[in-house]
Amino acid sequence: MTSSPVPQPERPPAPMRPPSKRAVAAAVGGVVVVVGGLLALLWSLVEGGSPQAPTQLELVRIGLTVLLGTGGLFGLYLAWRRQRSTEIALAQKQQDQADVARAYELQRETAETTRHDAEARRITELYTKAVEQLGSDKAPVRLGGLYALERLAQDHGEQRQTIVNVLCAYLRMPYTPPDNPPVLDDITDPAVRKELIAEHREQVQEREVRLAAQRILARHLHPGDNPDNPVETFWTGIDVDLTNATLTDLDLSGCIVHTTSFRGATFIDEAWFSGVTFTGNVISAGAIFTGSAIFTEATFGGAASFRQATFTDVADFDRATFTRQANFAGVAFTDVYFSGATFTGNAVFGGATFTGRVGFVRATFTRGAVFRGATLPSTRYAGRNTPSPWTRLEGARFAGGVPAELAEFMSAPEEEAVKGTVAG
Repeated sequence: MTSSPVPQPERPPAPMRPPSKRAVAAAVGGVVVVVGGLLALLWSLVEGGSPQAPTQLELVRIGLTVLLGTGGLFGLYLAWRRQRSTEIALAQKQQDQADVARAYELQRETAETTRHDAEARRITELYTKAVEQLGSDKAPVRLGGLYALERLAQDHGEQRQTIVNVLCAYLRMPYTPPDNPPVLDDITDPAVRKELIAEHREQVQEREVRLAAQRILARHLHPGDNPDNPVETFWTGIDVDLTNATLTDLDLSGCIVHTTSFRGATFIDEAWFSGVTFTGNVISAGAIFTGSAIFTEATFGGAASFRQATFTDVADFDRATFTRQANFAGVAFTDVYFSGATFTGNAVFGGATFTGRVGFVRATFTRGAVFRGATLPSTRYAGRNTPSPWTRLEGARFAGGVPAELAEFMSAPEEEAVKGTVAG
C-alpha cells in the first residue's frame, strides 16, 4: 500500500521583529528634542507686546499639534507592528501544528503500510506451508494442511474463496476408493503382504482426508438455524467447483452456496442435498436456482434426492446416471433436460411441476418411473417452430411401460417400438 504525497501549503511570511527598546527610546528622545527645540525657538521669537504675538502663539499651538499628531501616528505605527507580529506568530504556530499533524499522518500511513505488508507476508507463508502439507505422502500431515487452511480462511475473509478453490481442487484430484481389506491367506511373501496392507491403509487414510475436506466445506457453507442471522463460521457468497470430483457420502444439507458445478462428478454412496439453497448455477434438493443448473454426465452411486428443489432457469441433467433411486418429488422445473439420462433405480417425479421446455429424449428408465400428480406442458414437441413450453420424449424407454401422465406425448409407433425394445 503506497501513500499519496502530502501537499505542502504555502508557508506564512516570517514574523516581523518588533523594534528594540533602544530604537524606541531613541525615537521618543528625538521627538522630544525636536519638539522642545521648536517650542523654544518659537517662544523666543514671541515678543509680549508685539502685535504679532497672538499670531505667533497660534503658530506655536499649530506646531505643537502637528508634533503631537506625529507622535500619535508613531504610536499607531508601533501598535500596528505589534498586532501584525502577533498575527504572524499565531499563523506560524498553526503552521507548525499542521506540520506536526502531517508528520504524524505520514508516520501512521508508513506504519500501516508496514503492518499490511507484514500481514500479507505472514498470510502467504501460512498459505504456502498449508498447501505444501496437502502434498505430503502422510495422511496426518495432509489433514493438518486442511485445518490450517480452514483457520486461515476463517480469520481472513478475503482469502476464503481462494482456499475453497484449493479444497475443491484437492477433491477433483484422481482418487481410487478403498476396497475391502486384502485377503492375505494365500500370500506367503512378507514383502508382498506388507505392500498390500500399506496400500489399503493409504487408501483408507486418503478417504478420511477427503471426508474432512467435504466436512470443512459443509461446515462453512451452513448458515445455522437462522439464515437471516448466520453464524460466524458461515462463509457467504462462495463458489464451489466440484467438476469431475469423486465425492463420498456428500452431505450439504441446509447449506447455502453461490454457484456450484457437479459436472461429471461421481457420488459414491448417498448424496444429501436436503434443504440446500443454491443462489447461482447449481442443482440440489430444496434449492432455489436463479441460473442454469448443470449436472451433465454426473454419476450417482447411491440414492440421490432433489426433493422440493426449485429451478427458475435451465436444469441440465443430460447423460447423468442414477444407479439407485432418484427422487425429484415436488420439484418445480422451468426448462429441464434429461437427454440420454439413465435411471437404473426408481425415478420419482411425483408432484413435480414442469412449466417450461421438458426433454427426456433417449432417456432410459430400467425400473419404475413415477409421475403421479406431475404437471407437464400440454404441447408435444414437433420441431423447432413449436412454441414453448413443450414436452419431448423421442426415444425415451420405460421398462415398466410409459407412465399415464406421459402417454399423450408419445406417438403410437414410438410407444410400441420402445415397449418392444424393452420387452425384447
